[in-house]
Amino acid sequence: MGRIETVAGVISPLVRDRALPSIEQEELRGIARTVAEIHWLLLALVLLFLAFSRSLSDGEIDAALAAGLFFYASFVMGFRYANFYKSETRWKIAVETWGMIAFITWVLWFTGGLSSPLLNTYLLPVITAALALSKLTTLIEIGLIAACYLFLGGGVSTEMFFSSAFYGAFAAQIAPLLLVGYILTMFSADIRYGLNRARLLAEVDDLTGLFNLRGLAISANRLLAQAVRYNRPSSILMIDSDNLKIVNDTYGHEAGNHLLKYLATAIRNELRDNDVPARYGGDEFIVFLSETPPEGAVIVAERIRDAMAGAPIDVGGGNLVTCTVSIGIAGYPEDGSSIDAISARADRAMYQAKRQGRNRVVRFKPD
Repeated sequence: MGRIETVAGVISPLVRDRALPSIEQEELRGIARTVAEIHWLLLALVLLFLAFSRSLSDGEIDAALAAGLFFYASFVMGFRYANFYKSETRWKIAVETWGMIAFITWVLWFTGGLSSPLLNTYLLPVITAALALSKLTTLIEIGLIAACYLFLGGGVSTEMFFSSAFYGAFAAQIAPLLLVGYILTMFSADIRYGLNRARLLAEVDDLTGLFNLRGLAISANRLLAQAVRYNRPSSILMIDSDNLKIVNDTYGHEAGNHLLKYLATAIRNELRDNDVPARYGGDEFIVFLSETPPEGAVIVAERIRDAMAGAPIDVGGGNLVTCTVSIGIAGYPEDGSSIDAISARADRAMYQAKRQGRNRVVRFKPD
């Protein structure tokens, strides 16, 4: 996920870090559904084997396998459907693969060990780890399965320990697991990269590298919900360039793009990691300031205004232009309890700043 890029360049670290958690949760929920199906597939395979195998007639063995099926099904039900965890995590999936390996080893112990027709079911936890976990974790899983191979084979004697033939045969048994794990981790990484890139492109403005409105809605709504829950103040800045039309008409649209990129950088430089900036459209930008009352938002807004008005900006071709911004401010809970309501009031304050002469910060006040 470290290779995610925009069309115009690298996504800003602020935007990338705010977007990735929601993307990862979506990915983990999809993987969790696949893991649940793998669990049930494994149970079905074992049941079919027991139903059609005529070699198992020992009552104690049948009872042991039935107990294994019962406990494994209970394990799956607990992890998948009892809501022990409110959100999916990779640790949870790792524990599930360990349970899968333990169940397979139990079944193999009573169905012929390394000669069992179910030996290849060890591929299922390897596939699960390769799809959901890291390369290192997948390698550890394969190492655990290799230890189970030795256990099922009766351990390693002193003679076998010094026998090259033993190591050759053992490597031949483990090699398919290593190949499947390696190929699937590479395949999974490529798919994950492609999906993350596509999702971020849908949520990021390709010119400035900030969120677009869709990306803003995902992050800001979550932060505002936390503010409402814990009764913490938050604020929204609505920022508009005072000079974009003049720059476009005088120097061309490429110069206007230079101005917008400069403004996006100036905004980002004055924010904390937990603030959310976005391009609202055209020459307007919006910023969600978490845990910031309007009084604190005024200080941030003044820093952004000073950064823009403090020095001429190179808009390309050696053209230096002095540019300013007008900023409106509204906050929670004084001005609304939703992003739409607060941003509408911040927008009204921003237009009031325009009417008062531009290059100023205005706090929303009811008429």
